[in-house]
Amino acid sequence: MIELGVNIDHVATVRQARRTYEPDPAIAAALAEQGGADGITFHLREDRRHIQDRDVDVLMQTVTVKTNLELACAEDVLAIALRARPDWALLVPESRQEVTTEGGLNVAGDDGRIAAAIERLKDQGILTSLFVDPDTDQVAAAAKLGADAVELHTGPYALAKRDAIDVELKRLQTAGQVANEAGMRLHAGHGLNYTNVRPVAKLPGMIELNIGHSIVSRAVMVGMREAVAEMRRILDACCP
Repeated sequence: MIELGVNIDHVATVRQARRTYEPDPAIAAALAEQGGADGITFHLREDRRHIQDRDVDVLMQTVTVKTNLELACAEDVLAIALRARPDWALLVPESRQEVTTEGGLNVAGDDGRIAAAIERLKDQGILTSLFVDPDTDQVAAAAKLGADAVELHTGPYALAKRDAIDVELKRLQTAGQVANEAGMRLHAGHGLNYTNVRPVAKLPGMIELNIGHSIVSRAVMVGMREAVAEMRRILDACCP
């Protein structure tokens, strides 16, 4: 059965639009758990545009499923991760100009920062995942650095039209095969929604999908618990 990680960043985005106290990401996380989430993902960005330091503390105290802290290799957020000790740390590239994470880490060209971050996280018992493009060289490099998982960037697939969809799915499948052969967990995320998620969930060896924007968008209409439950039902039906 595919594990569903629910990213609650954009609950905090709504809150930060007014710099107020609602909606509360911790309450959203609790409702997501009730809807069937297997994990809660939250991204502490360097510019703190949505999730705040306090959110990390509260979520670590209240979430009862696995926690997945998304972060760059920057020292300030890395120090918070080492203190908070989430179950998983998902390392991602980060640019202050981007609206959302726009591409995968260049693991193959690592100058030592990614390797050092992985080592420090592992020393605290934190499992590590690297957000990478569906490129076999990047996946192989992640395995060489000792990552526990790769999360394949599904953005290009989500944006693809007509024949390009199959091309992007093939890229994901090929990269996933490298991850499977290397003994890493295979995760995927970015741009996945209620319409396009099934083919990715069915990829050989896929274990976990992390989905945020589409679930939070649906939650505006039907509530967080039901929005997560709807995605859970889709995954259970296509990958029993």
